[in-house]
Amino acid sequence: MLQWRMSMIFFACVVRVRDGLPLSASTDFHFNQDFLECRKKLKALSSVLARYPSRGTAKGRELSIHFLSSGEIACMAICSSSYSTIMAFCFLEELQWEFAASYDTTSISLASRPYAFLEFDDAIQKVKHRFNYMSGSAMKVSWEKVEEELRLQPPVQLKLEDAELMNGMANGGHTGVHVEVAPAYRMERVTPLGILSLVLNIMCAALNLIRGVHLAEHSFQEDYEGIGNVVAFFLPFLACVFQCYLYLFYSSMRKVKTFVLFCSVCSCNIYLYGLRNLWQIAFHIGVASLSSYQILTRQLMEKQPDCGV
Repeated sequence: MLQWRMSMIFFACVVRVRDGLPLSASTDFHFNQDFLECRKKLKALSSVLARYPSRGTAKGRELSIHFLSSGEIACMAICSSSYSTIMAFCFLEELQWEFAASYDTTSISLASRPYAFLEFDDAIQKVKHRFNYMSGSAMKVSWEKVEEELRLQPPVQLKLEDAELMNGMANGGHTGVHVEVAPAYRMERVTPLGILSLVLNIMCAALNLIRGVHLAEHSFQEDYEGIGNVVAFFLPFLACVFQCYLYLFYSSMRKVKTFVLFCSVCSCNIYLYGLRNLWQIAFHIGVASLSSYQILTRQLMEKQPDCGV
């Protein structure tokens, strides 16, 4: 019972905003009745997050729920009511960053079962442990930033006892707040060398497409012996297009995808030896190498604000 009077985070989870589907959660086993009731209210609130702004707090006597949504996902936490609101949102931002850096929007959208990203539970536990047991001095640098952010955009205030929250706002229309989308995470700025790699990649894609279409016309009209060569032209074309995408937009498992695309370009060009000379093969592989390097060295922008953990 006295545990709830401690100032700390007790539970955290990541849910999908549009339907409240739980994607991952910390493994906390508290059998206190107050905590179990709070979990039920968190579940009800998660199903109607799209009705609220990006930040919110549902205050209770012993326990409180804080949530932070951004695009497809929302991070939620159950904390003791004495736990600092600023610290709670700093924790949620840290959690949100970790999740966004691990999974892309496509995999989040396609998730069809609860806790589809079960492996992220360990990451939640680690971040929660850092915030529960870190020294107060570690937050001094970022405290003012977070405090100012919350002052300019204060979280919507709810009460855990609200009947609307308990029934999940089934009737709708009880609140006049508008949905607010937080800024998406962005990649670092495109460099001049990156632009060059994009231009060369587009050029290689065009050359592969033109040669592939031209060869396909003759193969289908005369015989099917050249189908392998047609495929060997079209695969590098697709690889070039996806290399451009990986450079411009963030995607999970970037290293693996980049390696597969690079190997595809290399193997197809080697297969095409005879239709292409050594200089042409070297040019295509060189462009693929440059693109791969640019993809792997372009990172996400540093998160803001820095939560000092």
